[in-house]
Amino acid sequence: MGGEALDDGNSEVKTPDGGWGWAVLFGCFVITGFSYAFPKALSVFFEELIREFKVGYSDTAWISSILLAMLYATGPLCSILVNRFGCRPLMLVGGLFASLGMVLASFATSIIHIYLCTGVITGLGLALNFQPSLIMLNQYFSEKRPLANGLAAAGSPVALCCLSPLGQVLQYEYGWRGGFLILGGMLLNCCACGALMRPLVKPKKSETPGIKNTPDDGNKKAKPKPKLLDFSVFRDPGFVIYTVAASIMVLGLFVPPVFVVSYAKELGNEDTKSALLLTILGFTDMFTRPTCGIIAGHQWVRPRCVYLFSIALILNGTTDLVGSLSKDYTSLVVFCIFFGISYGMVGALQFEVLMTVVGTEKLSSAIGLVFLLEAIAVLVGLPSAGLLLDSTEKYTFVFLLAGIEVVVSAFVLAICNLLFIKKKPEAPETATQNGETVQAKNHSRTPPTEEPHKADGNSEKRSENIMKDPKEVETDLKDKDEQNKNITCSPETEL
Repeated sequence: MGGEALDDGNSEVKTPDGGWGWAVLFGCFVITGFSYAFPKALSVFFEELIREFKVGYSDTAWISSILLAMLYATGPLCSILVNRFGCRPLMLVGGLFASLGMVLASFATSIIHIYLCTGVITGLGLALNFQPSLIMLNQYFSEKRPLANGLAAAGSPVALCCLSPLGQVLQYEYGWRGGFLILGGMLLNCCACGALMRPLVKPKKSETPGIKNTPDDGNKKAKPKPKLLDFSVFRDPGFVIYTVAASIMVLGLFVPPVFVVSYAKELGNEDTKSALLLTILGFTDMFTRPTCGIIAGHQWVRPRCVYLFSIALILNGTTDLVGSLSKDYTSLVVFCIFFGISYGMVGALQFEVLMTVVGTEKLSSAIGLVFLLEAIAVLVGLPSAGLLLDSTEKYTFVFLLAGIEVVVSAFVLAICNLLFIKKKPEAPETATQNGETVQAKNHSRTPPTEEPHKADGNSEKRSENIMKDPKEVETDLKDKDEQNKNITCSPETEL
């Protein structure tokens, strides 16, 4: 799931909307692909890890679960480190951590070592790359930011199409240890992407010294301090509803991509053929994300983006429920196609809905807090699915549970918005309508009299008086006062 760029608040630096920004976009594309596709691609090695360490599916599922939890839970920490050290140094260090974790995991002697190395260290490294890349993308794009975010989010399915078959080949040629070592070397590309994040330099001020000493600059510097992590977003019922729905959604959203390869292998398919399912899923997801982003930007759809997101969740959950009945490879291919479409819709709309609910001012704090709560759900979702598989030895129940969780989140989001958030958007509309109706009534009553035309003429003169001498302005104001005295005596103006 791709992310929405955060507002940094530096209005002094103009966004290039191109130029070096396209290099930044490429770096964000690669990092987004590693961050979201890597936990799913590791599922290719689960069968060998089960044989090597004699553990169950629930034990291996903790690898992807911990990795995703680190990616989510460290959101507030990344915000603080970015403000302290900047995006580029943080991403360079994060790339080293991501690579180091996979290299150390290749020498693991127990499944706990893989938890610590792949889950914690690599997960922390990817987290230190993901959020700063979104911040830099926001700094380089303004008018073209929706397009930039859509292209960057497409990095997840593209990487999934590449990493899944690559992991299968590495497993055949070098085993899981050699595959982990090579993947660790590939993660060093995060350092190269971090080097692309060149910070924008503020232009040198050659203006008069009076402008530099304006009190507004001091106010702008003092405002961001109390908003480092704003917990007041929980007072917004829309944010609370979104957070609860998103936490339920995460319980089952990542389960099918992690278990679909093992599901195909249990049905008697070859390893390479089974890994191809993730490629099919990622291919459909690749084209769905930009398309859904364009649809969500339509004038009619944008105010109803929450309900479009609910429809995407219902489609995703229904696909899981139907996919649980798959009994051959062809049915799994059809499942991956429809799951990729619905999964791409969810990824394209997730943060767009959060922005419409919270707004741009509190978006950075809202994302960090949502990530914290979703991290708890991630830690519970995948291991519980693996535990259910160990107890039942049937993938049908795993996909059923995932589908029910996603559908429940859709109904929570849609129904609660209909019940509790429906009146809020209508309040400002009625206020504006009342303002328009009052003005319309005034205009409808004023045509018989000539006084409103004088007032309109005076309003036009006010703009002309700005360019006049002060003496002429004073005489005009005296004339207006005399006219206002005459107007206030009429009963229409009192109404």
